[in-house]
Amino acid sequence: MNSRYVMSYSALLAAVALPGCMQSRVDESRELHTRIEKSEAVVILPKPQVEGAAAEEGFMDCVGGGLAGHGDGTIAVRGHQDFLDSTFPWFEPGTAPSRPEAVEQLLTRPGLAEKVAQSHVRYIVWLDGGTRKTDGGGSIACGAAPGAAGCIGFGWWEKETNYEATIWDIKQAKAAGSVATDVTGTSAIVGAVIPLPFIARVQGVACDRMAGQLRTFFSGADDTPESGAKYRPASSK
Repeated sequence: MNSRYVMSYSALLAAVALPGCMQSRVDESRELHTRIEKSEAVVILPKPQVEGAAAEEGFMDCVGGGLAGHGDGTIAVRGHQDFLDSTFPWFEPGTAPSRPEAVEQLLTRPGLAEKVAQSHVRYIVWLDGGTRKTDGGGSIACGAAPGAAGCIGFGWWEKETNYEATIWDIKQAKAAGSVATDVTGTSAIVGAVIPLPFIARVQGVACDRMAGQLRTFFSGADDTPESGAKYRPASSK
């Protein structure tokens, strides 16, 4: 068997095996009963940052869509930009309250309580986090010549996605709890004449995990007298 074929075939097997498994973890902490009513709504906002970037708008939209759901289990989720515009400037990064107890005082601002009431928002979900590359290696080279072109080699990288949602009950001006998700996955590209990518969609998995756990949080499915901090590991393949 041609040695180059053996090398490419082995690299291909390694690439298939490497990104085939993602590890995910969901961590929930509950402080209040949060069974949401049909007349109440949730808004997801980027957590104000002293430095660095807040949660991406696309990720917030993804979580919001998953949280809303459909059918009988629908949860009303308000658009974050619409909410920020209607309450401007009181929930912008520079003026947003840093603790839930401050919401009560904030709502004494002229007209603000009425605008929040019109939105029916009961819970604010402050979302924080992002995705970063944690490791990688290998190399891939591509070239072209008259009548032929191709790539050879093998490269891989690992990414980790971490997000935390802090939930405030603005009716009670208290912290209701938090949900955190952590997803790691390995992606690879193998050069076997043509480059073959194997991509671990860590951010998509993180969105699904976060939205699913928030739905559980607001539906009260895990809200029991004994419920407290919960740790729920999971793996996705």
